[in-house]
Amino acid sequence: MDIAILGAGAMGSLFGGLLAQAGEHVTLLDINDAHLDAIGTQGLQLETDHGERRIRNLQAMRPGAATRRPDLLIVFTKAMHTRAALASARHLIGPSTHVLTLQNGLGNVEALVPVVPRERIFVGVTTWPADLTGPGRVRSHGAGAIRMMTADGAQSPALARAVHALTNAGLNCHADENVWGAVWEKVAFNAALNPLCTVLNRPVDALGAVEDGPALALAIANEVLAVARATGIPVDAAKVGDNVRHAIVAHCGHKPSMLQDVLAGRPTEIESINGAVVATARRHGVPVPHTETLMQLVRLLQAQGLSPGAP
Repeated sequence: MDIAILGAGAMGSLFGGLLAQAGEHVTLLDINDAHLDAIGTQGLQLETDHGERRIRNLQAMRPGAATRRPDLLIVFTKAMHTRAALASARHLIGPSTHVLTLQNGLGNVEALVPVVPRERIFVGVTTWPADLTGPGRVRSHGAGAIRMMTADGAQSPALARAVHALTNAGLNCHADENVWGAVWEKVAFNAALNPLCTVLNRPVDALGAVEDGPALALAIANEVLAVARATGIPVDAAKVGDNVRHAIVAHCGHKPSMLQDVLAGRPTEIESINGAVVATARRHGVPVPHTETLMQLVRLLQAQGLSPGAP
């Protein structure tokens, strides 16, 4: 396939590198010139459980410099940057281009619809881990998976082709008719752990210091799942609870991206995660006091431009 990836951060670079390694024609699109230059001159250095290698059979450029219309455009920008990124890449979306969003949070399909018909949008979630360790360098250790489906719920040859390409690259991809359940389950996980770690300025495992940590995280996750059920979406509370507890035990030293953003003085994804949950909860009359409080605290941190715990 001819695949372009819009947003070549840690996840976008990991996916691009693995897809190129599997023989797909891959173009990474980003505005991080140092990262693009490093890939252009040295290739993408990829470190996984299978070792280290340099991937050279892929292109990396700013969106405005690209001219080739892909079969599949994978969007990996943060949710608040989706519309601006799409505007810069709109000339690449042809009449047969499909667009896949694997972004965090809610509202990603709605951001794509003005540019791409719903029947050509794929929505999904991924659990693959990735860290950008420097310009042109990405690291990923551990297992992951992708669950995806067309935004209108219809099976299609294009969906099957995309699933095959991602699976062939080792990314463990499956078409899932309950993809919206998967989306909400991941939102519940992120709405609990990301803001808690951000407000505390502590890694995920620090939440296990006292019993209150896991209890609070699970209370937040359950609030989010209640909102999902109110919208008619089936979700698996036991699985989400297991994932939250496992992360607190196993993700030692891991700082969620929301905490990293606040520490770096960047905007966070709080609006597309907790903010979107709170807005939906209000429409359906579901109380979400913990989720709303965390949203307000992170908004305050952003407004002050301070790192957590700063004087």
